[in-house]
Amino acid sequence: MVMGATGSKLEKALGEQFPEGERYFGLENFGNTCYCNSVLQALYFCVPFREQLLEYYSNNKNLGDAEENLLTCLADLFTQITCQKKKTGVIAPKRFVQRVKKQNELFRSYMHQDAHEFLNFLLNELVDILEKENSAAKGSPESSSPSEKIANGPRTAQANGVQKEPLVTWVHKNFQGILTNETRCLRCETVTARDETFLDLSLDIEQNSSITSCLKNFCSTETLNAEDKFFCDKCCSLQEAQKRMKIKKTPYILVIHLKRFKYMEQLSRHKKLSYRVVFPLELKLSNTMEDSDSEYSLFAVVVHVGSGPNHGHYVSLVKSHNHWLFFDDENVEMIDESAVQTFFGSAQEYSSNTDHGYILFYESIGGKS
Repeated sequence: MVMGATGSKLEKALGEQFPEGERYFGLENFGNTCYCNSVLQALYFCVPFREQLLEYYSNNKNLGDAEENLLTCLADLFTQITCQKKKTGVIAPKRFVQRVKKQNELFRSYMHQDAHEFLNFLLNELVDILEKENSAAKGSPESSSPSEKIANGPRTAQANGVQKEPLVTWVHKNFQGILTNETRCLRCETVTARDETFLDLSLDIEQNSSITSCLKNFCSTETLNAEDKFFCDKCCSLQEAQKRMKIKKTPYILVIHLKRFKYMEQLSRHKKLSYRVVFPLELKLSNTMEDSDSEYSLFAVVVHVGSGPNHGHYVSLVKSHNHWLFFDDENVEMIDESAVQTFFGSAQEYSSNTDHGYILFYESIGGKS
């Protein structure tokens, strides 16, 4: 059987170095579900997330009446992988994919889906489920009002800690950071700061750039004038102002989404930007509001393969126990660390290489969480 052959090939390649207790399983594709498979592999190898999900599951699975939801399906799938007798092979994430489609009509068609939209939907859905469970456990119906979705950040009016603290789930503990949006009125110099939480950062990209330069642009100052003036509460009028984003609190797992799909007005459709954007294996975040630089290490990349946004394929690169692996639906193989740089993008507009890094997963190595 072919499947077994690829499995044993990977085991042979790793030999004695096959990590104790680790499992490397490909995921079957159910008609264009590579967007889902590539993200699942990245999350599975996000070890703190995996461990907390499995712990949550083992604590909650014997509640008997627990209804199936996206969280239980994900935990079930991860448990299934972890408990395999073989070290390598293929698993069909059928129940999970069915659940995703049931939950969100966006993913029902057999069309090509966006891996970033899926990741966003999944993390927010997990947060919602955990929050509902928490408020049900407390028996407080008012705390589950849908208007207070935490994904958009806590309400600003009560930012000085008066309000009921929003629940910080283990999903937040892994992925959530805080941005501060600072606006300075150029007439009275008053600075208005608004905090917002994020589970990932979406960055605009330029040709021949790097993650560091994209982050600098993200945090750069822009002037609000003409049509875009800012209403200053102190001046009680529209004024010119300067606005900038700062990273106030860095997340433990930093997820960076490169905006490779750009809407072209004149074409009235999206175009894929194949720009070369260098992402380092080790990333230093220096323009944050925290005292010291935050250091991160790359452990997963979701790659979009193809020349356009509406067709193509997703694969993922994952670092596990200091080895890099390449996951393409059912297939899993070892790759050399130096191969990671072949996914930066193309320096020329038309290139035969269409495999480009799309979502990057970095883990903090400062030991802080």
